[in-house]
Amino acid sequence: MNGLSTILIVVGLFLVGGIVSFVKQKMPTSLIVLLSIGAAMCLVAGVMRLEVWN
Repeated sequence: MNGLSTILIVVGLFLVGGIVSFVKQKMPTSLIVLLSIGAAMCLVAGVMRLEVWN
């Protein structure tokens, strides 16, 4: 695992925690969807950059 993939995965997990928090606070759905998209993109990019696939 290189540094950038680690950072992307950590940021994605941080955003997932924000999603859970925003759902509990009953924040607007559009904000939750926006965070979900960002979290998914970070996690997918981090997993795709792993050196396991080579």
